[in-house]
Amino acid sequence: MRLLILGTGHMANAHARNFIEIEGVTLAGAVDIDKVRAEAFRDKYSFERAFTSLEDALAWGDFDAVANVTPDGAHHSTTMKCLAANKHVFCEKPLATNYQDAMEMAETAETSNLVGMVNLTYRNVAQLQTARLLVTSGQVGKIRHVEASYLQSWLVSKVWGDWRTESQWLWRLSKQHGSNGTLGDVGVHILDFVVFATDTEIDEVFCRLKAFDKADGNRIGEYQLDANDSFTMTVSFTNGALGVVHSSRWATGHVNELRLRVYGDKGSFEIQHRHDGSKLFICLGDDIETASWKEMEAEPVPTNYQRFAEAVGQGRTLEPSFRHAAKLQRAIDLATVTEVDRREHRLGSA
Repeated sequence: MRLLILGTGHMANAHARNFIEIEGVTLAGAVDIDKVRAEAFRDKYSFERAFTSLEDALAWGDFDAVANVTPDGAHHSTTMKCLAANKHVFCEKPLATNYQDAMEMAETAETSNLVGMVNLTYRNVAQLQTARLLVTSGQVGKIRHVEASYLQSWLVSKVWGDWRTESQWLWRLSKQHGSNGTLGDVGVHILDFVVFATDTEIDEVFCRLKAFDKADGNRIGEYQLDANDSFTMTVSFTNGALGVVHSSRWATGHVNELRLRVYGDKGSFEIQHRHDGSKLFICLGDDIETASWKEMEAEPVPTNYQRFAEAVGQGRTLEPSFRHAAKLQRAIDLATVTEVDRREHRLGSA
């Protein structure tokens, strides 16, 4: 597979490092509107070519697939151009900034017989994959209740740099720069974490959003800091379970932590995924009578990058697919609506 990486920001480095290790993958081209950045990225990872526009790269066309690592607001327009050029696409999350655009991307990829997959990175967590097997094998029983959180602290600390001075973080706080805030940025991750582990879908959502004051006039330079920093959400699932999901960038002491607790009528599990490691704890069988919890080991799993390369090689889309990401975006869109009209919404079919 010959690969073009579109965008050379923070996450593009993760794409390059992972794809370069996969046998049969060639880093064909890199694209960035800044010529200096594009050429520096090309030289750092030994790409064949560097471009300052997607159009120039598509005119060249000597590649099979695109890793789309542009900002959220550019995912739809750039992916549609790649699909029109008959290129497979591995897109960063969220797939799009609204459900309509996400579904258009999904349907176009499907009708064009092209691979369309989304980098929901926490599918790479082995403990998540192992927990799902506990559900699908029936060991947890019927799921009744779910608790999930995604906690970050980059608005409190400088562990990833100073958001007050760096555009790579400031745009995530501004609606006019294409951000849907914490809900749009990491909400898609924690919702995927939940529905994948529990082997179910979201039925209804009810959400509250909050953007806190962060600067004078809530503005830094060209960035109006109006995108939500925190959300709390109640969820009902198609398997009948109820759940609570929340996230914040103000979670002091939590660099980057996902936590999921799932309670069934035969047992429970808890996943803790932090920046420094992951753990899976289970309470099953006789242990439920004594409320005893044990840590369960998990075998490594293929990464999304490996699965995308495999999918292109096989000519068929694997999960997480564009359509799956569109369903998550539907939930996120409706969550935003519930903040306005103060009532629960049902997703319906997608």
